[in-house]
Amino acid sequence: MTTVRALADLEGEPHANAFPDDEPKTIRLTLAEGESVPSHTHPGRDIVFYLIEGAIELQLDEETHEVAAGDIARFEGEREISPRALEDSVALIVLAPRSTE
Repeated sequence: MTTVRALADLEGEPHANAFPDDEPKTIRLTLAEGESVPSHTHPGRDIVFYLIEGAIELQLDEETHEVAAGDIARFEGEREISPRALEDSVALIVLAPRSTE
């Protein structure tokens, strides 16, 4: 079965779940300039963070990465993550369950 959703049609901010109850968890993150998400983790998952528009300061543990529109980052969910928008920003985040093999 194929499901197609338009990111602009998703409800909820700053987080909108593209495919509720399905894996991998796929989230549209919308942040206004200066807005941030408190530090948190996603244990047992691998994360792909794709910035569609804007600019984000992505805090991962003690590292800070400036992510620009079109950039993609991949990291383990055990890391402490806290994104902060340097300008109005939209990202697509995929949280895939880590294989136990």
